[in-house]
Amino acid sequence: MLALARRLTENQVVRFLLLGGTAAAINWIVRFPLAAIMPMPAAVVIAYMIGMSAGFGLYRKYVFPGSNRPVVEQTATFIGVNIVGAVVVLALTTLLLQVVASSHWPIVVQEGFAHGIAIGIGAVINFFGHKQLTFRLAPTARPAE
Repeated sequence: MLALARRLTENQVVRFLLLGGTAAAINWIVRFPLAAIMPMPAAVVIAYMIGMSAGFGLYRKYVFPGSNRPVVEQTATFIGVNIVGAVVVLALTTLLLQVVASSHWPIVVQEGFAHGIAIGIGAVINFFGHKQLTFRLAPTARPAE
């Protein structure tokens, strides 16, 4: 069992999903105390930023280590990739809700299904966006000949 866990954590996609889930959990948990001291919309936004910051640090250190791009560039690209991912998740959720609207499922099931599928697709987009853009290696300068 320990060998399986070790092999799984050596897989970059598994690390991405585990640490992304950790960042999402941080986002969710932090919102509760924040909502006790500020309006709910502000608590959601701040909790999202805290979760996103945790995700950035975790991805940078454990999923995509070794990028030689400046941290400022990584941060800006990270935010951009997450914005694209959020738009995709919202659009897909809306589209999938229309697809399942004629089903006889309760609305809570329809919404959960649509959002869950959209989150899965968004995770794939985020993985490749962060791998190919956020944490990619910067081209090295060629020496003059």
